Amino acid sequence: MRLRGTVNGWSVGVTRSLVTLREAAASDALFLVELWHESLRRADRQDQCADLEIVIKEAAASPERRLVIAEYNDVPVGAVFLKVTTLSPINLEPIVQVLSPQVLPSARRKGVGRALMEEAVTFADQLGVAHVMTAASSTSRDGNRFLARMGFGAHATLRVAPTAVLRGKLTSGLTAGQRAVANRGHLGQVLAARRSMRHPRAGTGAA
Repeated sequence: MRLRGTVNGWSVGVTRSLVTLREAAASDALFLVELWHESLRRADRQDQCADLEIVIKEAAASPERRLVIAEYNDVPVGAVFLKVTTLSPINLEPIVQVLSPQVLPSARRKGVGRALMEEAVTFADQLGVAHVMTAASSTSRDGNRFLARMGFGAHATLRVAPTAVLRGKLTSGLTAGQRAVANRGHLGQVLAARRSMRHPRAGTGAA
């Protein structure tokens, strides 16, 4: 049985399995570091906590963002970050992006993931957004199966490459002369960017 309630002024789902949802607070930063460690930048725990405190603060201040903590028996066990954006920078169809919906392994199959997704749907309904988008690691079989059961279809494959590796691939087929020209162009761009950072344009400084 699922009931509806309100926490911090917005609607949340409450189940008889003792799953509750609430807005994230700054004190949740350490829990989120532990939950989302694979998705965070490579840094020490203190810097990661500082990053997430900023994310929590910005989410609390924006009507188009929501960072939700899921609790089971009053203990944090999962979270999701919701954000209104567009389908792509060139496709301006509004969409709710569901970022890092994660549940601790010990709390899975208790309705926590479903509750987080229900909150995403509620958020989208409140803002009049017709579509919800999310992603799961290509290596997460359980995560992808869960999203498929929820009705999410494949839209695109996200691929990431280190800049240096990509540059090496792009220049691997060039002659020595072509590589020299490409490297000089790259060096010029880097130096120009550094000069721009050292000498900001007039009028952009503090008044």
